[in-house]
Amino acid sequence: MASQLSQQFAFRAQKSLGLVGGTPNYDPLDSFQGPDVPARTYQYSPDGRLFAYAVPTGVRIYQAEGAQLLQELSLPNVVEISFSPRGTYISTWERPVKLEDGAQNKNLRVFSASTGEELIAFTQKSQEGWELQYTISESHAIRLVGQEIQVFRPAEWSSGVVDKLKVEGATSIALSPGLNPSVAVFVAEKKGQPASIKIYSLSALTGAPTSQKTFFKADRAQIKWNTLGTHVMVLTQTEVDQANKSYYGETGGLYLLSAAGNFDCRVTLDKDGPVHDFAWSPNSKEFVVIYGFMPAKAMLFDHRAKTLHDFGSAFCNFVSFNPQGRLVAMAGFGNLAGKVDIYDRRTLNKVTSIDAANTSHCEWSPDGRFLLTATLSPRLRVDNGIKVWHCTGPLVHFQPIDELYQTSWRPIPVDTVPAFPQNMPPCPPPAPSVLQHVDLAKPVPANRPAYRPPGARGLEASAAYKRDEGTPSGQSTPNGRYSRSPAPGRPTNGKRHVPGAPTSPSPVRNGDTEKRGRKRKGAKDKEGGKKEGAAAGQEPVRPSIDIQVNGQEIPASPVNDSVPPTPGVDAGLDPIAKKVRNLNKKLKAIEELKEKAKKGERLEATQLKKIESEAEIRKELSGLGISS
Repeated sequence: MASQLSQQFAFRAQKSLGLVGGTPNYDPLDSFQGPDVPARTYQYSPDGRLFAYAVPTGVRIYQAEGAQLLQELSLPNVVEISFSPRGTYISTWERPVKLEDGAQNKNLRVFSASTGEELIAFTQKSQEGWELQYTISESHAIRLVGQEIQVFRPAEWSSGVVDKLKVEGATSIALSPGLNPSVAVFVAEKKGQPASIKIYSLSALTGAPTSQKTFFKADRAQIKWNTLGTHVMVLTQTEVDQANKSYYGETGGLYLLSAAGNFDCRVTLDKDGPVHDFAWSPNSKEFVVIYGFMPAKAMLFDHRAKTLHDFGSAFCNFVSFNPQGRLVAMAGFGNLAGKVDIYDRRTLNKVTSIDAANTSHCEWSPDGRFLLTATLSPRLRVDNGIKVWHCTGPLVHFQPIDELYQTSWRPIPVDTVPAFPQNMPPCPPPAPSVLQHVDLAKPVPANRPAYRPPGARGLEASAAYKRDEGTPSGQSTPNGRYSRSPAPGRPTNGKRHVPGAPTSPSPVRNGDTEKRGRKRKGAKDKEGGKKEGAAAGQEPVRPSIDIQVNGQEIPASPVNDSVPPTPGVDAGLDPIAKKVRNLNKKLKAIEELKEKAKKGERLEATQLKKIESEAEIRKELSGLGISS
């Protein structure tokens, strides 16, 4: 049946739940009828055969291919559901409540997916890490209870715990995939004792660990096994960053261990900052790490932590291989712009860049040809929806959905989908939904050049930005004579040019200019300059200045000193005239205050003091020979 599975994805929103077919039309599955009430969660089985969702009254299990209802579990208050690897068992979790006798209810239950029979139940207080972990063959299942690892045989649930191991201080566990499963156990740092990661063989759980490593700065850990279950990566973090460089704690280190115990090391990262993300390749022989302060570095390592390729620095914090391991997506989500770069692992060249702004969820399709991105609530409550992109960049499907909470591809075993071709597969035509949003379908150029102004490119500015000399706005620069610095890259004839300064040499000072300079120093020179200028019958003229426009020197017209000064400028007043003018201003202000007082308005103390100074001001004016 697995070979007949078709491409499909599901979504859950505040008011809807649906199944949608894949390429080419992305039509909703008509045979599936969503619930009348909001769904709390949904889940596909790892093999893609089954689909289940939880509503306030219970859990419904469907055959994913035809959306046929198989079972309905009358179980209220279910918050989480999870399938075993082959879809044989389904687990549910409810919020813990106390019974009348004070005992905790058994809120973790395991059912047969085919019959709906309850097989076993447990008490599980924490929602984090609530689900059982199964081996790939479903021969064993494990769970962490306090500091004890309990092992069950799903074929014999009634037998209860068949094996167990107590590890002092254990806070999390991870069961490996593969034919020879191992259990990675993380022990957090406590009371000055270092943290540790220990690996046990599931077949000899009570024996000594096959591999272990200790380290500091580790309050919690993220554990990722490779597909074969031969190596495990452990990222340690602290709850509090002592250096105050991050709100989310400090990255302790990234460690690589083999399950057999013949290799372990700390992965060497050559840039300071946190580890944002890391991911194993499906071939289990290499992995990518994104690390360092922004812009972060992306590095490809082999299974011995040796560097294979440096992808460079970019604003990214997410990495994911497609299921075939041929393509790698690196993106910046969260508080970053949402740009997704896709690389070909074979050539290590960038295939394309995608602008997926405001993305909350990103996932490769099972055939490795499409990338699903979604904007989810409550991370962002506007512009919620699903976008499907082809691996070469174009948008092929867009589905806006209000208050979208969850979406994911239907899993399909990689050995049942067509192999990824040697060359990049052609992009199918976009679905009708994309044609309604044409602006979203434009791919981002792989290398967008930096902006350079027209002058730096040896071009003239657009005519739309040139001043029209026939309009009033153009008259502020008569005859177009304004100074402009030469454009970058333009020849300057070997002369050094200072922006804003005239390009011609300073003119030689003549007698007239020297006289004008002396006029500023004293009244005698000023009077003498006037007499000599009048005797000569000439008016002093300012030196001409050459002005550059578009790289050409244009001599400016000489400006006559006889031009009257601008009104309001005090350059032409002598000190006595200035003083008289200021005293008259004060008298005028006093008269205005007197008028206010006559009208009965209340005056401030400073205003009254100003009125009292009237006699002193008039006396000062009389001393200057001005009658008031």
